[in-house]
Amino acid sequence: MNSSKVLRELKGKRLLGYALGNFGISMLNIFSGSFVFQFYVYTINLDSVLASVGLSFNVFFSATFSIIFGVIIDNKKPGKFGKRRPFLLYALPFWIISSIIIWFPPYAPENNSLFLPTAFFFWIVTAIRALSGTLIFNTYLSMLPEQSQTLKNRHSVASLRALFMIIASVISLFLPLLVQSFLPDPKHAKHFDPSGQIILNIIPLIGIILTGFGLAAVLIVFFSVDESFHQHNSNSKKEKATLRETFKRMAQPAKDHKYRNLVFTSFFINMSGSVFGFLIFPFQTHLLEFQQAEFLLYVAISLFGKLSWYVVWRFVIKRKPLVKAYSLSLIFAAIVSITDLLFLLSNLPYGFKILLYVVSFSTILGTSYSIPLFGIPLGASLIHEAAVKKNTSDIDETISNISGSYYGFSTFISSLGAAFFQIIIGLMLTGANQSNPIIITLLFASQGIFYLIAVSFLRRIKLAKPVEIDTTTPRIEVP
Repeated sequence: MNSSKVLRELKGKRLLGYALGNFGISMLNIFSGSFVFQFYVYTINLDSVLASVGLSFNVFFSATFSIIFGVIIDNKKPGKFGKRRPFLLYALPFWIISSIIIWFPPYAPENNSLFLPTAFFFWIVTAIRALSGTLIFNTYLSMLPEQSQTLKNRHSVASLRALFMIIASVISLFLPLLVQSFLPDPKHAKHFDPSGQIILNIIPLIGIILTGFGLAAVLIVFFSVDESFHQHNSNSKKEKATLRETFKRMAQPAKDHKYRNLVFTSFFINMSGSVFGFLIFPFQTHLLEFQQAEFLLYVAISLFGKLSWYVVWRFVIKRKPLVKAYSLSLIFAAIVSITDLLFLLSNLPYGFKILLYVVSFSTILGTSYSIPLFGIPLGASLIHEAAVKKNTSDIDETISNISGSYYGFSTFISSLGAAFFQIIIGLMLTGANQSNPIIITLLFASQGIFYLIAVSFLRRIKLAKPVEIDTTTPRIEVP
């Protein structure tokens, strides 16, 4: 390890620019991720099985390519625009175009929700969007270990990214909920219904506007990140790996038991996240039977819950070890998720339902959107540890060669959690079950189980002290 170099940190405009990337990318992804299933199943009239299978296959497909992309990015020889930055531009046109046309599908006829032209259109467009989005986000994430090399600075990056993601989520979910509040009959919003016509007129416009924010975010990241340090690295060489060597490189993070436990933690958290993302709108429409302005209650809960828990967990993380604080946050979310089983009680007073809804949603949202406070510095620190263990003369070059494959492996495994449970959700919500409050409640409460399993893996991670207190290292300067 070359200890004569000062550790790089993201500060000032570069920190703001990197974090703003998470704002624009998250705003578009959260809007699409939470509403596209609702849009195709409850408005376009596509069967939930075809929708969920298509989404799950594309998640698996993009997760597989996330590993391949990671290795390709790691192997790229730095050029005029850096090593990782160019990949943002390679994927950007495909991501932008697919993010727009996804809101303009052929409609499934009223008497045929298994209409294949709609299904094929959905599968192809989401596949293109998933692959290009994976390349963009994998590039964005893999920059962090190189750009921010102290735990203190990683906490700063994580805090700002988490804050921007909270704001992005409130905006991106406020807009479709505002549309829902305009609907004369939210339970009947197919494209052939009056409520469905309102959705078809407004939602694509929102999609186009948020895509513009996504475009701006990626460009801001491109111009904010400085990769000029690669040009001064005499050890930087392009690796022409064979296919066998490539798969061997992919296996490296899988053999790292600490990082593997973090990835399994993300796997089960993503299973929980897929439940919440798919059921936000059905929960309010068919279980709570919201009408008009009642939908906007979610916006207040979302803003209050996310910001309140963000403050709480930032306070906790300063006073407890990173892994313990992370575990505590997941335990809180698990307990509250399981209490949603109370919705199964018959004749539950409306006031109690609303109170339970407020407590449940604010806690789950607040905790899930605070996860970057823990996951970002923890993942970057584990990659730093892995690079240190290799005992090479240049820690920069080592991190540069492994961070893409590490984040690719993480994306691959954690995405499988979402893909697997999306199929389960689709199967359980097919036909009349789309509006079954019992099915919706059981699925929602299942989040608690996944959070508890995630905690069991998380607690097996022990950070090495040199990495955890690296703020004492002589300082030699991204969601």
